[in-house]
Amino acid sequence: MKSQNKILIVDDSELNRSLLADMLRDEYEVLEAGNGLQAIRLLEFHQFEISLILLDIIMPEMDGFEVLAMMNKNGWIERIPVIIISAETTASYIDAAYDLGATEYVNRPFDPKTIRRRVSNTIMLYSKQKFLENAVTEQVLEKEKSNLIMLEVLSHIVEFRNGESGMHVLNIRIITEMLLTQLCASYTQYHDLQSQILLISNASSLHDIGKISIDERILNKPGKLTREEYETMKTHSVIGANMLENTRYYPSEEIVRIARDICRWHHERYDGGGYPDGLVGDQIPIEAQVVALADVYDALTHRRVYKEAYSHQKAFELIFSGQCGAFNPLLLQCMEAIGPMLETELKTRSTGFVTKEEIKDITRNILQCGEASNRTLALLEQERIKYQFIAKMSKEILFEYTYQTDVLTLSEEGVIQLGLPEIIVNLKQDKLFQQVMKVEDYLDLRSKLRCVSPGNPTVMENYCLCVNGQWRWFKIIARPLWLGNNKSAITGAIGKCMDIHEEITELELLKKSAHIDDLTGLYRRNYACIKIKDLLRKVHASNKKYALMLFDLDYFKHANDLYGHMFGDQVLREAVHKVRKSVRNSDIVARIGGDEFLIFLEYKADIDPVAERIFQSIGGMYQDFHIRASMGVALSPVHATEYELLFHYADQALYAAKHKGRNCYCIYDDSMDSFLSVLSEEPPYEKGTR
Repeated sequence: MKSQNKILIVDDSELNRSLLADMLRDEYEVLEAGNGLQAIRLLEFHQFEISLILLDIIMPEMDGFEVLAMMNKNGWIERIPVIIISAETTASYIDAAYDLGATEYVNRPFDPKTIRRRVSNTIMLYSKQKFLENAVTEQVLEKEKSNLIMLEVLSHIVEFRNGESGMHVLNIRIITEMLLTQLCASYTQYHDLQSQILLISNASSLHDIGKISIDERILNKPGKLTREEYETMKTHSVIGANMLENTRYYPSEEIVRIARDICRWHHERYDGGGYPDGLVGDQIPIEAQVVALADVYDALTHRRVYKEAYSHQKAFELIFSGQCGAFNPLLLQCMEAIGPMLETELKTRSTGFVTKEEIKDITRNILQCGEASNRTLALLEQERIKYQFIAKMSKEILFEYTYQTDVLTLSEEGVIQLGLPEIIVNLKQDKLFQQVMKVEDYLDLRSKLRCVSPGNPTVMENYCLCVNGQWRWFKIIARPLWLGNNKSAITGAIGKCMDIHEEITELELLKKSAHIDDLTGLYRRNYACIKIKDLLRKVHASNKKYALMLFDLDYFKHANDLYGHMFGDQVLREAVHKVRKSVRNSDIVARIGGDEFLIFLEYKADIDPVAERIFQSIGGMYQDFHIRASMGVALSPVHATEYELLFHYADQALYAAKHKGRNCYCIYDDSMDSFLSVLSEEPPYEKGTR
């Protein structure tokens, strides 16, 4: 039978509203609003009927913060609880919502069990706090008293020293609550514990407070403890119990007594193999037994200074095989019963993080249980069709990446093109993935995604991917996903891969044709000029010495006239081959005219032996043609530091070599200033003779 309570769902996404309505309409009458303005209108009309509001933050017209502000202004917030439903999880958002009077904060995606529990508990709590004057009120007041006691105790402890990490404490509370709930439901002898579940769960937060007295060098030691260190560590259980027993705040209260018992005996084992007192079986208080099991599971599944985290499955294997000590068989049965939901519950209630697979599970459960309305099913199908249509039409590889688990999920097109499975776990170690993308490229992309900001979130890089055994260029466009706008809380990334191999290949060919001489494979004049200028800019700073050499082949026209141009081309190739053998890969060699060439290189001490060696390498016979050359040399910074002037001086030195009778080289000096440039202006008697 439906309750008379009305719930208002405020979200600009119809799909979200429909999913929430499906989860709640069996117990509550549901009202919906697509934005803040609609919500305010409904509140004005139904303000005394609405028992709770589920409110999104980011909405058009009026956002969630503005709705909360209006509720404060009108006094509605005092009697209508608000649960924030949002994907935003940054501290600033959450704090702002709480400051404005929000009661709870639930992250998307929505788990039906969590939503129903939060809604029910919140409505009940508000009823107890504000309206009821009966036994229910007494229970609420008792819980509030327990919370106050806990705060006083924790304050006392903080004055001494900080204790265990908050996440561990929270996890222990959650697991303890789940185990006790299962225990009460399964075994009649424990039904009386039902009313104490919250009390025991709260008290479990103090199970390790005794560790605040242990030397940090022992607490944080990464390796195995010595016998003496282990004995010291074991004292924390007795120390914690004594601290609670001797506290001046509420020493007689039940929550303090329970916390004391948990502190002292949560390391006892069912077979008597624990410490400090070697208790056996039911000599150990049931609350200490429950916390002991919760503590072992959480320690196994999380990283510690002395160990890495185990998986849920591995932790269960170790616990049920007895490798972590003996536990109450009834509690082990309860642990087995809650096992399938344990991981999801911890993530949902502790971190708010839900994986893609868990989202699928939630959706699958909704559909299987018949809880989804026709409207929700239609909207879900609509979203699925849109995604599939876009993915197939683009013929691009779409992907989703999860940082925490190092998991890659590919679209159908990605599976087809790359030959990879849809889901790949641990990319750095996956051999099949490494055959498709180089590890260094994967790490580079991962690093770049971590470096962008919410203001400019897109990463666009070109990488080679292996498709059907062929390495091809792909443009990868991706953006990271954060928890809200918290750049440090990156959860994953989404993106696409576009095949640009043809474009890159054509571009490289164009670049090559623009920069490389087709006949000789040397740099063209303009490109060599750019590279040389860049090096010359650094002369003063580097104190390096460079030489610019210009040479041409003597009487090369005779080779063309006597043997043809194809033969002449072969002569040029032969000369270039000789030169390349005499210079380093780092030296610049360019063809700057028909039979005219440039060499730019760094030298250390004396240029003469270098010039002599290169000059001698050029000469020789090619079939019946005698290859000879004339060469001019200019030095930087000796003669000039600017390319144009250095080229001019080398050109004048080349003319000087020709003036001496060819088949020689000259190094520039001031006496050559009067010579005409060979490469820019020839005298009449030189034309046609070189």
